Amino acid sequence: MGKYTVREAVSGGEPEPLTGMEATQTTVYVDADACPVTRIVEKLAAKYQVAVVLLCDTSHCLSSDYSAVRVVGEGRDAVDLALINLCQAGDLVITQDYGVAALALGKHALAMHQSGKRYTDDTIDYLLMERHLAGKARRQGKHHLKGPARRTEEDDRRFAEAFEALLKEHMTE
Repeated sequence: MGKYTVREAVSGGEPEPLTGMEATQTTVYVDADACPVTRIVEKLAAKYQVAVVLLCDTSHCLSSDYSAVRVVGEGRDAVDLALINLCQAGDLVITQDYGVAALALGKHALAMHQSGKRYTDDTIDYLLMERHLAGKARRQGKHHLKGPARRTEEDDRRFAEAFEALLKEHMTE
């Protein structure tokens, strides 16, 4: 199965084969629903001439002068499934979803959290177990977690440094 272009495609349509730079190089796929680092990803990807695909569902409105935007049907895991179906070995995936990261790693793609932490084969099992136990505690009413802290400029700086390091490392392989 080859790579596909995803410019303004809506779920249900047949994607067109990629051409040019996108067909031959690594692609960065961003789980872009409420992702705070899309502009940072685009800026650094442009610097290194790497193709970017932003994936979102129909309840989000994204546009980009640099990235391809893939709008998929609404649904609990629609974006996640579309991203995993598109990514291939050697691609980069930006997601805060541990399940998506695990599937990307299984396809031999690289995965990074929006905090700048890399998901690896050594850490993903622990993260998935932690997520499972937290969900179980929530369902039993034993645990009430606060949401994530407000994102800061320091968070953005940390992500940008980690993402650029990943791009440099990946481009020299």
